[in-house]
Amino acid sequence: GWCPLSPAGAQTTQLLVEPPWRPAVLWDRVTLTCQGSGTAGATTWYKDGQRWGQEGTDHFTVTESGNYTCDRPSTGLSPSVRVTNDWLVLQVPARALVGGDTVTLRCRS
Repeated sequence: GWCPLSPAGAQTTQLLVEPPWRPAVLWDRVTLTCQGSGTAGATTWYKDGQRWGQEGTDHFTVTESGNYTCDRPSTGLSPSVRVTNDWLVLQVPARALVGGDTVTLRCRS
């Protein structure tokens, strides 16, 4: 499988966004997927810092705006993903960008 690496070379927990744009918007029917070591059933989800009722699954479709993180026993807490319900949003690709990259921005309403 795909093993995300931190700069130090240690495995980390990643929170993937589909469709792959940030900030994510509720009206895109956003799916969040938690990737890290261990079994999918061990994933713990958090919304706005509180445990979120999506236990035992590594992915789900978001139905409320907020800041989401996931936790996997072996690799720890993921970076957070913000899902907004804004009616006008400027989006960038949800991937690592480095200097010199050509970036497509999306202005959507």
